[in-house]
Amino acid sequence: MKNSRAAADGTLVAKPAAFGAAPVSTPAEKRKPRKAAKNAAPGHRKPLKQRIAENWQLYLLLLIPVIITIVYKYGPMYGIQIAFRDFKASRGITGSEWVGLEWFEEFFSSPNCGRMIKNTVLLSLYSLLWSFPVPIILALALNQLRFHKLKRVVQTVLYAPHFISTMIICGMLRIFLSPSGGLINLIFGTSIDFLNQSTLFRTIYVASGIWQEAGWGTIIYLATLSSVDTALYEAAKVDGASVFQRILHIDLPALVPMAVLQLILSASNLMNIGFEKVFLLQTDLNKATSDIIAVYVYEQGIQHAEYSYSTAIGLFNTAVNIILLIIVSRIAKKASDVQFV
Repeated sequence: MKNSRAAADGTLVAKPAAFGAAPVSTPAEKRKPRKAAKNAAPGHRKPLKQRIAENWQLYLLLLIPVIITIVYKYGPMYGIQIAFRDFKASRGITGSEWVGLEWFEEFFSSPNCGRMIKNTVLLSLYSLLWSFPVPIILALALNQLRFHKLKRVVQTVLYAPHFISTMIICGMLRIFLSPSGGLINLIFGTSIDFLNQSTLFRTIYVASGIWQEAGWGTIIYLATLSSVDTALYEAAKVDGASVFQRILHIDLPALVPMAVLQLILSASNLMNIGFEKVFLLQTDLNKATSDIIAVYVYEQGIQHAEYSYSTAIGLFNTAVNIILLIIVSRIAKKASDVQFV
């Protein structure tokens, strides 16, 4: 064999190659393994101390919201135990008598329990079902506008109500819907007392919520559509796709992940219907549909100082939210696999 010689033990040993000749490699079993380069492994991670030292500014910024969350979110959870105690301020939380599920039993046995749960669920579902698709429809429509100045004006008009406070919104509703001199009654020549009719309360609540928040939600979906590759639209036009077909096969699939995320976030607060708006629009005559859990908790906890009772109701409300969040999250994951054809 060229470029090799036999050793005393019979093994082959490579001779030095001549100048300019290709080097001859030794058999694989005779090669010495190379030392792995430092940090060359694809799954290698630097130690935590080293990462903190290199990016201490980012970790410092992260530390602020973590502290705020721990202090103001997890810290107050220590007081959840008063839902199982007969809380007396003079005795403190741990010094108050343990009563177990007594407050939960009292709430479920109260005559208004069923009505409050029903009103809360129905008002939340109506708000979700009617307000959820509106921002998507508006985003799809605005995305088709080619006049950028008109598009900006429409966007501004749509999301401006988001910056109006809830109290001002409720004041506007009381003025517009007033039976004497209200704008709606002047237009139609009627004298209907809208806010004192329990059958109209949910419609007023949902419609005003759509007007206030639909434009703000549209921004999120427009930002998602702006990330879609324009080459897809050009290719669809070349293939002769209509506007509706481009929306169906390009825009809607792009919006599905964001829509699923928004649905999950909305479902997590399904039972936490806006307290301020309901409280400000509530009257004695519309309580049949406006009496919800959040308002009842306020009345019992703040007005009547029933801290343990109101905490138990709030804890029940939170438990229902967690269950709904898990259910909707699983449904949304399955629904996200739907293909638009």
